[in-house]
Amino acid sequence: MILLPFDITYACNYYILMKYIHFEWDESKNKLNISKHKISFDEAKSAFYDPHARIINDPEHSIAEDRFILLGLSKNLNLLLVCHCYRSSDEIIRIISARRATKLESFQYGGPYES
Repeated sequence: MILLPFDITYACNYYILMKYIHFEWDESKNKLNISKHKISFDEAKSAFYDPHARIINDPEHSIAEDRFILLGLSKNLNLLLVCHCYRSSDEIIRIISARRATKLESFQYGGPYES
């Protein structure tokens, strides 16, 4: 999951009322993600609370469902890329994968930012 090329005109600041949003994920994918990227989905969830987070559509991976990529700062101060989709009328966010942003991606957040 790489954001290049990234057209800033399609990015937007991500702001929703988080008290109405719930998260879900596959626990086996969470364990694989921790093993591969050293990032838990619980940490990835915290990036959605970043008021400066950016979100873009991910049409390349949206065959069966609409997927999105969030670029945001986690509670552990890691700049993360979080692949996710929405369920149940947009009230549930299903986290699919998460990893630390690359240096180039950090510039799209407003970097440079080293996590």
